[in-house]
Order: sequence, then structure tokens, then C-alpha cells
Amino acid sequence: MITTDELKVQLAEYHTAVKDLEEALAIDASRKRVQELEHTMSRPGFYDDAELSKKVFDEVGDLKGKLTRFEKLQGLYDDAETMLVMLDEEYDPEMVPEAEEAVNAVGKAVDELQLMTMLNGEYDHSNAILTFHAGTGGTEAQDWAEMLYRMYTRWAEAHGYTVEVLDVLEGDEAGIKSITFQVNGENAYGYLKSEKGVHRLVRISPFNAAGKRQTSFVSCDVMPDIEEDLDIEVKDEDIRIDTYRSSGAGGQHINKTSSAIRITHFPSGIVVQCQNERSQHMNKDKAMQMLKAKLYLLKQEENAAKEAGIRGEVKEIGWGSQIRSYVLQPYTMVKDHRTDVETGNADAVLDGNIDIFTVSYTHLTLPTKLEV
Repeated sequence: MITTDELKVQLAEYHTAVKDLEEALAIDASRKRVQELEHTMSRPGFYDDAELSKKVFDEVGDLKGKLTRFEKLQGLYDDAETMLVMLDEEYDPEMVPEAEEAVNAVGKAVDELQLMTMLNGEYDHSNAILTFHAGTGGTEAQDWAEMLYRMYTRWAEAHGYTVEVLDVLEGDEAGIKSITFQVNGENAYGYLKSEKGVHRLVRISPFNAAGKRQTSFVSCDVMPDIEEDLDIEVKDEDIRIDTYRSSGAGGQHINKTSSAIRITHFPSGIVVQCQNERSQHMNKDKAMQMLKAKLYLLKQEENAAKEAGIRGEVKEIGWGSQIRSYVLQPYTMVKDHRTDVETGNADAVLDGNIDIFTVSYTHLTLPTKLEV
């Protein structure tokens, strides 16, 4: 069992991290800025300028979100410190595990906020758009695609994000053949951009009476939801716009009566689809926005490998191209092949606990980070 002295040393290290984060996140300046903006919002005529008022609202929302996260960390630290003081005054061995849990909670919150300080890419703050395509494995892979959709939905809910399905193609027997959905919230793209790649599942097939072990693959593409009007030219002769009825089964994921839009960009081979908006016109606008965002990302990449990763179409969805493996039988393990981070608690991962993978990948790929 860990001792109280060891917990004190651990908490002292976190105290330094908390102070560093307070400075890095400019907490005092952020509080003053919120007060200034709220004063601006109270002025007569503020809402007359819709564009300006939206910018102010967005800035206030981002600042308050940052302050809430730091205040939560500070509260966890204060709770852990109080618990250790109580143990000093009156030692109770039954309280030690509870104190250890409190100190570990501080550590987890520190890691999350440190990660936020590192998400400084051009579009890391944006919403994220994810697209899954079931690959090798037939019905198995389609079921696996739906399991992954649930995993990311649970992750989003745990982080206070919302999920909006933009397009879905249901499986013939079970699951989904493909799905595009948007995760809305601050830094969603920064957190989820590491999930791009092929995800591999190994399990005993629930669709095979013989109970054979089955391997399935699903590709995941991730892009930011770039809201501003990008300076990207899309020529009419370079695209084909198709209209179709959405294929949602009974509204499980999406409104079946939506007027769906598919845009194919011939020079790049990019295909985007949207069927979630209320009208065909809105679906077309959203699909065009997604296309421009993908073309913009392609334009920014300097080598073919990165370009292939954004398009998500070059690698075969099969052996040798996966970023992560999820093994459910004959043992349980989830392993990220880029960082070698692994866990035996596959159920927790499939229930949305993927932060150990996203955090480790971000630490691996970013050259600088806040030191504890």
C-alpha cells in the first residue's frame, strides 16, 4: 500500500504543475477578459452587429471553458490536499486508498490541461468530422464500424461534446457500411486527429455459428470543421453533384426522409456526402464546406504520404495499415501500434476511454510540451 508521505511527494509535484498551468493558460488575464467582454455585451446596440456579437460570444465561451477546466483542477487539488491534512491529524488506514484516488484524479486533470496547452495547431480548436468505412470482414466489419461509432460517441459525451450525424449507409444485415459524423466542442479536432487510420478488431464472430475467430477492419478519416470561407477554387467542371435519398434504417442514426447530397471532386478523387441538414440546399452547402476543407488540407501538405492520409483512400483497408488493434479473444488487449501504448481493459476502451491513446500520441508527435 502506498504511504501518505509518498502521496504528499506526488501531490507536491502536481502543485508545481498547477502553478505552471495557471501561468501558461493566463488564468488571471482570462478572467479580466471575460469581465471586459461581458461589459461589452451589456452595451445598447451590441446585438445589432450579428457578426461581431457572434465573435464575442465565441470568445467568451472559449474563455469560460478554459476557466472551468482550471477551476475543476484547482478544486481537485484542494480536495486531495485537505484529505492528506486530515490523515496527518488522525491517521486512518482505510482512508489511504481514497486519498490515493484523489491524488490520481489531480494527476489525470493535470494531464488533460497540459494536453490542451499543446493543441495549438491551426485548426486544433475546431469541431472534428470523422468518417468510417467498413473494410475487410463484411458484416463483421460493418458491426465493428457501429461499435467504433458508439465508442467515439461515448468519448464525446464524457468530454461534454455533442455528436451530429451527417451521413450514414446502414449495413445489409447489421452495423453500418459507412458513417460521417461531427463532434462539436472546443479542441475536438485537436484531440481526435490522432485517430485517423485503420482500426483492427479480433474477436469470436457473433455472426458465425461455428464460433470462429474473425478479424475486421474499419478506416477512420478525421478532418476539422473549418467554418470560415476558405480561399479554395472549386471549378464546376471538376465536380459532380449527385442527389439521393438517405439510407438510414428507420431513423436509427438519421432522418430517412432527408434530401442527401454527394459531391465528387475528380482531380483529387475526394468524395463528400451530407444528408443531415433540413434541406437539400443546406446539405449542398455543408458538403461543399467539407470538400473545401479537405482540399485546403491537401494543399497544405508537402508530401504524398500526408496527402494520402488526408484523402483516406490510398491505403488498402486491411493487414499492415492499422494504427490500433482491439483484441477481444482469446485475450483482451487494445494496442496502439504507433506509440506501443496498450491496455488489457478493452471493455473500458470500447466504452469511450481512449484518452490514454490520444494523449500519448500527442506527446509523441509534438516537439514541445509543458514540463512538470
